[in-house]
Parts: sequence; C-alpha cells; structure tokens
Amino acid sequence: MSLFISSLNSGSNGNCYYIGNAQEAVLVDAGISCLETEKRMKRLGLGFDKVKAIFISHEHADHIRGVEVLSRKYSLPVYITPKTKLNSRLALEKHLTKPFCATRPVQIGGLEILAFPKLHDAIEPHSFVIGCNHIKVGIFTDIGFACKQLIHHFKQCHAAFLEANYDDEMLVNGRYPYHLKHRIRGGKGHLSNAQALQVFKEHKPDFMGHLLLSHLSKDNNCPKLVQQLFECCANGTEIIVASRDAETAVYLIDGSFVKKQTSNKPTAKEQSKMQLSLF
Repeated sequence: MSLFISSLNSGSNGNCYYIGNAQEAVLVDAGISCLETEKRMKRLGLGFDKVKAIFISHEHADHIRGVEVLSRKYSLPVYITPKTKLNSRLALEKHLTKPFCATRPVQIGGLEILAFPKLHDAIEPHSFVIGCNHIKVGIFTDIGFACKQLIHHFKQCHAAFLEANYDDEMLVNGRYPYHLKHRIRGGKGHLSNAQALQVFKEHKPDFMGHLLLSHLSKDNNCPKLVQQLFECCANGTEIIVASRDAETAVYLIDGSFVKKQTSNKPTAKEQSKMQLSLF
C-alpha cells in the first residue's frame, strides 16, 4: 500500500507534516494554526476526515501551536509523552490525550507509527518513522546530532523529512548572538547542511525516492544552496526543499523508485563488444 506525504509547513515559525494512506492519515506536529492547517490541506485536496491522530515530537511552540484547537475541533487524539505534555502546558482533553513510548509502535488503521529518542534541547524529544506494509517514511527534524538510531532508521526509509537547518559559514558570520549560535550547533540543537548531507551520502538506501529537506533557518540558510548541494549527489532521488511559508505538493511513496545506474564500469555486453573489437 502506498503512502502520501506533504510538508504543510517547516521552519522555526511552525512545523506540520502529513503522512497517510488511502484510508487514514496522521499529522506529525501541529505548529501552525488550525485555520492555516485547514487552508493548506484543502489546497492539496487532503480531507480532515482521514486524519486520525496527531503525534507530537517535543514541546517547543513551533511544533504545538495549533494542537489544542485541531484536537478539539476534530476530536483528534494527541499522542504525546507525559513529560512533553507537562512541559508544553497544553490544555488537551483528557480522553484525547494518548501517551506513547519509544520503540513501541502505535497502530492507527493501516499505519504503524514508531517513535525513537533524538538529541534536542527539549525534555523528551522523539523522531518518528511511519510505515504502511513495507513502505516507510521518516520525520527527522530538530536534531543536534545524527545518532546511531537516526542512521539505523534512515537506512530503511523510502522517503524522509530530514533537517538541513543551517549553513556553517552563514551561521558563524550571521547576526545571532554567540549563545544562540552555540545552542544551534552544540549537539542538541539543529542539524547543519553538511551534517545532513553526510547522512544522505553515506546512509541513503538505494530505494529512497524522495528527500524533503526540512526546518531550514530563515537567517542562516538558503533554499537554492541546499537544493544544489543535495542534487549533486541525489542519484535519482527527488530533492524537495520544504518551505517555511507554504505547503509542498503531495508526494506518492510506493516503493517503485529504482536507483539510477551511475557506475562507469561497462556492462557485460559492452565488455564483449570491446573484446571483439580487438581482433
């Protein structure tokens, strides 16, 4: 069964990601308003009747701003760890508040949502992998460092939202105060372009068809720069830069991607022709 994915918004001003199959869907984070979420989904032809739950990665405002209204309006259960809920101070309906634990999958219809811990300056932050049959999509943002668990799950994904928050040179020479620069690049902040590119180059599976570069900094990054950086080594994987101001298209993830042949080594047929030409 295929998955349909879209970034409704990605950045420090709000994060919200849609992942679903033909019957049901979930939102990972809800950091933009209910009204804006509705507008963007409507433009994409996505209905809220299919959304069955919201999963919260951590308590920062750009990931939870729209949760309360969305949950109440559509009676959506919110999957959130107890510590994250406490620190978020969200006023959620008790019967719609669902705890989750790392490495224990949650089944939502035909979707399986697996959480695992990530390195970020929040109380109990998690990344997610959403699967449907053999198709897997990862949501890997707000990461200070590419840990072993991230790499393990990235290697299994047919598509991924991967953070590429800042360009090192732009951050160093930018206007941010030292303490903020240190927070961003201190191991529990955000993943740089170079760090994300290393993950992509070294650990991308041959079957990864789409990579959505996410949570770009407004001040310390450039979408065109990031696009060019990753397309140089994409080897056929479609590279999309998720916007901090608008939704992306909806992408079909069905596992049909085939890695492009990039080897310069001649095929057996070509070798045979070369040998014959020597005589």
